[in-house]
Amino acid sequence: METSATFPPPRHLYTAEQVRELDRIAIEVQGIPGVQLMKRAGRVAFEAMLQAFPDLASVSVFCGSGNNAGDGYVVAALAAQRKIDVTIVQVGDALKLGPDAKAAHDYAKAEGVTFVAWNDDIALDADVLVDALLGTGFNTGQIEGKFKAAIEKINSSAKPTLSVDLPSGLCADTGAVKDIAVKASLTVTFIGVKRGLLTGRGPALCGALQFDNLQIDESLQSSVTAEVSSLNLALSSQALSPREADAHKGDFGHVMVIGGDVGMGGAPLMAVEAAARVGAGLVSVATRPEHVAAILARRPEAMVSGVPSGQALEPLLERPSVLVVGPGMGRSAWSEQMLQQALKTGLPLVLDADALNIISEGRLGTGGKRENWILTPHPGEAARLLGCNTKEVQADRFAAVEALQKRYGGLVVLKGAGTLIAGSSKGIKLCAAGNPGMASGGMGDVLSGILGGLLAQGLSETEAAEFGVNLHGAAADKVAKEKGAHGMLATDLVPALHSLMNELIT
Repeated sequence: METSATFPPPRHLYTAEQVRELDRIAIEVQGIPGVQLMKRAGRVAFEAMLQAFPDLASVSVFCGSGNNAGDGYVVAALAAQRKIDVTIVQVGDALKLGPDAKAAHDYAKAEGVTFVAWNDDIALDADVLVDALLGTGFNTGQIEGKFKAAIEKINSSAKPTLSVDLPSGLCADTGAVKDIAVKASLTVTFIGVKRGLLTGRGPALCGALQFDNLQIDESLQSSVTAEVSSLNLALSSQALSPREADAHKGDFGHVMVIGGDVGMGGAPLMAVEAAARVGAGLVSVATRPEHVAAILARRPEAMVSGVPSGQALEPLLERPSVLVVGPGMGRSAWSEQMLQQALKTGLPLVLDADALNIISEGRLGTGGKRENWILTPHPGEAARLLGCNTKEVQADRFAAVEALQKRYGGLVVLKGAGTLIAGSSKGIKLCAAGNPGMASGGMGDVLSGILGGLLAQGLSETEAAEFGVNLHGAAADKVAKEKGAHGMLATDLVPALHSLMNELIT
């Protein structure tokens, strides 16, 4: 059994329909009866519950009327066998149960489990609540009536909650929540990891996430093609080789960070520090003249030029091998000139922040379509680039990142919980690393510097994006583990990047 806190998570991430297909293949090809899979799932969930909540004496299991309810009935039966006080709260219509779920229902009844019909006044005094209401059968429709009331009751109870397979109300395919969803303390998912568990609202609602394949032969999984796969830090780091003994700075490229309009000089500084710490041979900054002294005082290794105009920037662009454009750039006429000069070079680019906003506003024409750039929008910037709103982006992050890549080319990194990467090759990559401490200013500047530093060392756009995004999240996780996530600053990641690079590149 794996947890989401142990990386890498399983490589392949599936839609609900793909998991149902895996389930069908296991039944028809491997010959595992459906009710047997249901009993395995219930047992895995029950054992995970005991491990997470070892002192529990009572459990309330909320059941719908699908196979997810069947898993819940098994959990309840096993609890009864252990002499745990257990009640099944029947929210769905038990007359609609399929054969396997009906068998599990009867199993719980035979074990003496108490069944009560849902009512609005039901008291939730059990030590742990189990959510077996909707499962993957729910997509993005409206949750109404008894199911909505039950979810509201679970969430307002403040009781530890185990969600079986996925939190009810969460879309397994997108990680979106249309109306309401259970906020679980622990989610145990089966057969294949549903991609919505790891992006959008998924990470916030799942709590601790555990996975079990229910003893299904791994070779059967190759018969279902997953369009989404998770990043593996150790694997992606192999794109960068250890340094030769006679290496010199010219071997590792020159990153120039362009940005830092008036009052925003810290942003390019964070980007250039990150680029240097991941191993760029030379780092330089082109910024407003008033920021030069402060950046040099903080990072004397950087070559810093004050550029009052695009014309002043132009001769400096002959030296770098990679440009990072956007940190602290603003949207002034100066900003526009900086971006315009950068786009003219044909050099590999990392675009972030206001560089993306200027392109979305059409101030430089369409912004073009390139293969040698990495765009790193957060959901708001992605919405502006697509001409929609942030809610639409978050409703299906997978569709949004694909649309961005199709429109702009290159590599697109859609930031947020469960960052997504899309390139010209088939498939989307998902980064499960990272934590809520990253919700602070400057994190994107650090990421853009990481990506620029990796490109400078010869990695392709795909290699740099996959390694860099995962490295960024892993550095934040390292800081959270050592110091805590609350109050984490973007600059806290820079020392962690240094140590992680030396652990990985050996």
